[in-house]
Amino acid sequence: FSSFPPGQSPSAVEDVLDVENKRMADSLANKVTRLKSLALDIDKDADEQNRYLDGMDSDFMSVTGLLTGSVKRFSTMTRSGRDNRKLLCYVSAGLIVVFFILYYLVSKAGT
Repeated sequence: FSSFPPGQSPSAVEDVLDVENKRMADSLANKVTRLKSLALDIDKDADEQNRYLDGMDSDFMSVTGLLTGSVKRFSTMTRSGRDNRKLLCYVSAGLIVVFFILYYLVSKAGT
């Protein structure tokens, strides 16, 4: 019995070790529970981000379709006669003027 501390019986040491073992097992169980909860939160967040990205993909596809149609109409208009080119210049100048007016209004609203 020389391996036990003086004044303690083997059953007392076993009780102390058993209490310490249970405490450590409870601590480990708590850590595992927190890790499981964290993993589930990460999984949920990843699923939400995937849904968001899928939505963005469909939005970009619809915008691509709109832009493709606009480019086709613009190309058709530029390939047509001289009267349409004049109209194209007026439309382009108007868009530039609208852009600068919006820029001015936004810059004034920001200050």
